[in-house]
Amino acid sequence: MHGYILVFLFAAFVWRITTVVISTLHERALKSSGGKEYGAATSLLLAGFHVLFYVSAVAEGALFHIEQSTVSYAGVAIYAVSAITLISVIRSLGPVWTIKLIIAPGHHVVRSGLFSLVRHPNYFLSIIPELVGIALATNAYWTMSIGLPLYAIPLTMRIRQEESIMRGTVPGYF
Repeated sequence: MHGYILVFLFAAFVWRITTVVISTLHERALKSSGGKEYGAATSLLLAGFHVLFYVSAVAEGALFHIEQSTVSYAGVAIYAVSAITLISVIRSLGPVWTIKLIIAPGHHVVRSGLFSLVRHPNYFLSIIPELVGIALATNAYWTMSIGLPLYAIPLTMRIRQEESIMRGTVPGYF
């Protein structure tokens, strides 16, 4: 693998671990204030698919030799934009952002930042581009073409659960 790809993959790994730590801290605080978790099985399924997508992309890239190209550079750029987008989402949601679906008493609707423009920016502007970016950066076209449709299954389940729970528990959710 090219040196820049190894640096990129290391940075992507560190970034993902950082977001899991942030999520875990928020999760603990939410649960200690009476928050309730919903859709735990879907959260686990999504996390598993996410890890599997990364492993598959890296394995495919290593197996078929990642080519340093405009496509791989574009993948790194797309990934970077998705990470910046996730920072914006985390800032907008603050302490209620987690990778799990947790609703605490007094949970409020956020309509600022990207949430004023797009419904579910975490999924549509961060996660999907992140996966596309990692696949393009590693030239993992099989992973992208098979993995994205498969990932859409638990992601669709999560969005439907989130919509249902938010409508039923959070005043003012439309």
